[in-house]
Amino acid sequence: MARIEKVLIGQSGGPTAVINASLAGAVRSARALGAPVLGMAHGIEGLLHDEVVDLDVAVPDDRSLDVLRSTPGSYLGSCRYKLPSPEEAPAVYDALLGTLDRLGVGVVAYIGGNDSMDTIDKLGRYGEAAGSAIRFMGVPKTIDNDLVAQDHTPGYGSAAKFVATCVSELACDASVYPVKSVLVVETMGRDVGWLGAASSLAWTAGSRGPDIVLVPEAPVSLDAFLDKVSNLLAVQDFVMVAVSEGARGLDGQPLYAEEGAREDAFGHAASQAGVGGFLARLVSERLGCKARGVELSTLQRCAAHVVSGRDREEAEALGALAVRVGLEGRSRGMSCLARVSDLPYEVRLGVTDVSAVANEVRQLPGSWIANDGMGVTAEFERYARPLVEGTDTCRWVDGVPWHLRTPFGETVAL
Repeated sequence: MARIEKVLIGQSGGPTAVINASLAGAVRSARALGAPVLGMAHGIEGLLHDEVVDLDVAVPDDRSLDVLRSTPGSYLGSCRYKLPSPEEAPAVYDALLGTLDRLGVGVVAYIGGNDSMDTIDKLGRYGEAAGSAIRFMGVPKTIDNDLVAQDHTPGYGSAAKFVATCVSELACDASVYPVKSVLVVETMGRDVGWLGAASSLAWTAGSRGPDIVLVPEAPVSLDAFLDKVSNLLAVQDFVMVAVSEGARGLDGQPLYAEEGAREDAFGHAASQAGVGGFLARLVSERLGCKARGVELSTLQRCAAHVVSGRDREEAEALGALAVRVGLEGRSRGMSCLARVSDLPYEVRLGVTDVSAVANEVRQLPGSWIANDGMGVTAEFERYARPLVEGTDTCRWVDGVPWHLRTPFGETVAL
């Protein structure tokens, strides 16, 4: 009798509020097709150390899967491990393929961003060259929304909803005093401005958004920025600024860079926060008014209590699709979303070649940035507004959310 193929799922890179919805969708899809499900503990790095979780034991039923899909963070743990090239370290790939064969794995699904898709691409290419029948599939995630070959990335809608919500609430709080004041809200976004731009969604019939939005794609002069703040203060008491952490000056360098910041294995700055406080100090010193910086920080990727219902639903569907097509025989693909229309909002699920996604970065289109480089256009709002729609409640216990605990004490011996 032929051995039943197992599905092995991993999570990598920075978490999102809906990354576990993709995991839940992948698990459900595998079970519906009769495949046992394993999980990597801490991504590909954990697999290199033989750390594997039996998900059929850790998350055994629909009730636990429902809690999992609303739990933030990476349930399986994460890593920022860069696989060496097969030419540099073929023994690493041989060891990984040997481990997968020993476990009886037929499909590997890896939930992550563009660096994670690089991992899937490398493993898939090496496996094909070695004659392995194992299929390798990617499931997209990132709050940065910077994956190419698709309309948007799971995780972004929820982070955008959180940013817009916080900006609206901060505006209510900061504008109560009859004094000239400036509030600078810093969002994540080292290389791209999708999250900074999302702050503009706070402008609705009942809410106030930022007067100025600074993103990495539109370098700005500090003098021009101060002039705009000054002109706004001449006609209103309160000015709100939203700035991506990687906003740049006209020289192309970050407006603020933390001295001695470390880099991760992929060459990304491990920390680039601080531009919000820097701009607030600059405004206070140069314009002589009250100014404060607020950094939204890690909450942008883990605030599952302000999740986008649409985002969670799409994340789950993309996890399920990747596993299904992998079990059907596809390899080196990534599940993705293509937009059919804005109004009414409609998307189509599909699969793209993972090699088209690996290590590429999609920036905010220049046509969606205001002419002065300090705002976004109505085109961006038409694109982003549907992504933050809907709510999806979690289970509550004693007044706080119920989250599934990580399963690292339940790793299995290989």
